[in-house]
Amino acid sequence: MGRQITLDQAEAILDACKAEAVTVGQPMNIAVVDDGGNLVAFAAMDGTKLIGVDISQKKALTAVYFQTDTRDLAELVQPGQPLFGIESTTGGRLVVFGGGVLLTGPDGSLVGGVGVSAGTVEEDHQVAEAGRRAFAG
Repeated sequence: MGRQITLDQAEAILDACKAEAVTVGQPMNIAVVDDGGNLVAFAAMDGTKLIGVDISQKKALTAVYFQTDTRDLAELVQPGQPLFGIESTTGGRLVVFGGGVLLTGPDGSLVGGVGVSAGTVEEDHQVAEAGRRAFAG
């Protein structure tokens, strides 16, 4: 089975995220991955934080792996909760706080994910959500 997200779609997602990042006032790192978690497109806006390059890609991957937005995982990984410690089982490949969103097709099938990093958790999610809206739009 081939990739379910095209480069053109990924670039449209990047454009929407970059526009939202300008609105927020925080340059972002933005990653778009396919349904296998493979990087399709990436942008590091001028003036963004370097650590976000890695984190944004991991957020997108985490959204795909769990088939949910990363902000929905934060509560589940706290001490005493069902997924506590899950991050350590993947060699640091997961990021379980906001900024990663799932991309689905019209039938609800998994298509990919968007990961954003450099702002607050809320800003990251807001910018990623703009990308999801562009994809669905």
